[in-house]
Amino acid sequence: MDDRTVLVLNGPNLNLLGEREPEVYGHDTLADVERLCGETAAEHGLTVDFRQTNHEGTLVDWVQEGRAGIAGIVVNAAGYTHTSVAVRDALSACRVPKVEVHISDISAREEFRRFSYLADVCDHHVVGHGVAGYAEAITWLAARRSGA
Repeated sequence: MDDRTVLVLNGPNLNLLGEREPEVYGHDTLADVERLCGETAAEHGLTVDFRQTNHEGTLVDWVQEGRAGIAGIVVNAAGYTHTSVAVRDALSACRVPKVEVHISDISAREEFRRFSYLADVCDHHVVGHGVAGYAEAITWLAARRSGA
């Protein structure tokens, strides 16, 4: 990874996009999201390192791996958003811009989904814009990188 890399991290169950609760998350698959991220990054002269895990420790390791020297991190921690102090602490140690993304509007869902441990350690938030939120996050990072 280098200073043109956007690290896009996806948490648990996002590998089931397109089949899990399509009324909430839509019909796009994780492969569709990865393609969208790659295309959006390329439009801005950036590259994407796109990853998904169902394991909290792996997500923490990846956040730590991207803590410096890259264009930024886009993170959809999924269920770990509401439970993981470890992911929060890893993000707080990062010296790169971080964008929290959620496909659904977590503030309009179940009570337990309304709190994000990540909110105060991320620089920007894109919530409830469907998978297009990933493209918005990458575009925001690109604008911040260019000083716009």
